[in-house]
Amino acid sequence: MALLKADSAEDRYLVNLVLKGDNSAFTTIIRNTERLVTQIVFKLIGNTDDRKDLAQDIYLRAYKGLPDFTFRAALSTWIAQIAYNTCLNYLEKKKYTLLSDWEEIADDDTEETDHVLNTIVALADKEVDQGILQKQRTAIIHQAIETLPPLYKTLITLYHNEELSYGEITSITGLPIGTVKNYLFRARKTLKEQLLKQYTKEEL
Repeated sequence: MALLKADSAEDRYLVNLVLKGDNSAFTTIIRNTERLVTQIVFKLIGNTDDRKDLAQDIYLRAYKGLPDFTFRAALSTWIAQIAYNTCLNYLEKKKYTLLSDWEEIADDDTEETDHVLNTIVALADKEVDQGILQKQRTAIIHQAIETLPPLYKTLITLYHNEELSYGEITSITGLPIGTVKNYLFRARKTLKEQLLKQYTKEEL
């Protein structure tokens, strides 16, 4: 799901309607962005009840902030920023860390990190019975992703599931583009190692 371009006619139309008191227009904004917001909240926050409260808080903040929205980014990007920062504030108050005890990564803008998740799937397929169904492989990969630290899960999801660019992810998270690439590289590497290890055990 690629994000809308900054300063799109649809964004301006919907925001102007909301500012004029049309609450149904804000409902449309929610509908247009709820998948992206849900992905961010679910990958960063583990507690189900807190997820619901945070989602409400995110859209309340967005509603109150609309008069100051400058259209320098797509509306969906701006709301995703609110979602990410709201979750970040929650984690900081709970004294959780995005990478837990995982190794911190230096800011290195290297093109070597520009791989796709399909490579991981292809490598994993070499280690498993070719009769395994695609749905089973997908479920296994999703389960493996859930074992990653919150930040890794979020970046993998934004890049591969939501098909966002490095620039869009940088806008949402505030991380330098080199750091985004490095974290994605480490997340993919860890994911591949976990999958190969699991598949190898199953074949023994």
